[in-house]
Amino acid sequence: MMHLLTITWDFDPVFLRIFGLDIRYYGLMWMLAILIGAIFFDRFCKREGLPPKVADSIFWYGTVATIVGARLGHCLFYDTMDYLREPWTIITGFRDGGLASHGAAIGLLIGLWLFSRKNKLPYIWSLDRIMIPVGIGGALVRLGNLFNSEIFGTATALPWGFEFVRSNKWRYEFAPAAVHPTQIYEALCYLATFGLLCWLYYKKDTARRRPGILFGVGLIGVFLTRFFIEFIKTEQEAFEKDMLLDMGQWLSIPFIVLGVCMIRRGLKRPAVAANASPQRKAAEVVNVSGRRKTKYSKR
Repeated sequence: MMHLLTITWDFDPVFLRIFGLDIRYYGLMWMLAILIGAIFFDRFCKREGLPPKVADSIFWYGTVATIVGARLGHCLFYDTMDYLREPWTIITGFRDGGLASHGAAIGLLIGLWLFSRKNKLPYIWSLDRIMIPVGIGGALVRLGNLFNSEIFGTATALPWGFEFVRSNKWRYEFAPAAVHPTQIYEALCYLATFGLLCWLYYKKDTARRRPGILFGVGLIGVFLTRFFIEFIKTEQEAFEKDMLLDMGQWLSIPFIVLGVCMIRRGLKRPAVAANASPQRKAAEVVNVSGRRKTKYSKR
């Protein structure tokens, strides 16, 4: 519903109620993000000639690692003392939400490392491929935040400003002023990152054959977006009010730096042969003296 120069957002975050249990759009968006990631990875495996069992195992490694990482990330990064005092609420409070995207990223990195070891694949090969659907996943999670009327921006006079009438934070701190719908800003940027990565993978053979470039571009696209949009986003926790950079920005910096390093290293590597399978040939590495060596994984 639109009123003059603002948009009144009065969306019910509950998709379905079953026996007193609320099933929220936010949780559905997380599950849809994980499912889409698994579907894309399955297609990459088929396209590159890997056996079906490889694609099957990524769902379990990716799903468990992402959800556990997202939950622990929220508990450790944002509500540390509360959860240390009552650690059982890490599990019992799960139904009330509390998932952190940075924690999900760390969990996924660990899950992919385990997945790669089990399937005798180069770790960087797995990271490059899974990074492509991460853009869609991030966009879906931000839509989940929009449905929850949470994690929005500061006051704005722009014609697309939102009034989050279901949010106590908006009512107490901003009403009647509209605020930036930062959830939508982030979602659009993440979709743009997804489009760029698809173009690099399917249309630019050089990027696909240089391990690390896709992963690096994805990290920069996702976390640089997060870093800059945080400047117009309201704080999630009270302790962030007096910080020069908020928690989301501090947590984004290591991922941005890693992304730059991965791209730089990927560009220095010689391209992998177009017909080389992931099991037969791993990414080239550059040693400290600048001489190049090629590492081959054992079958």
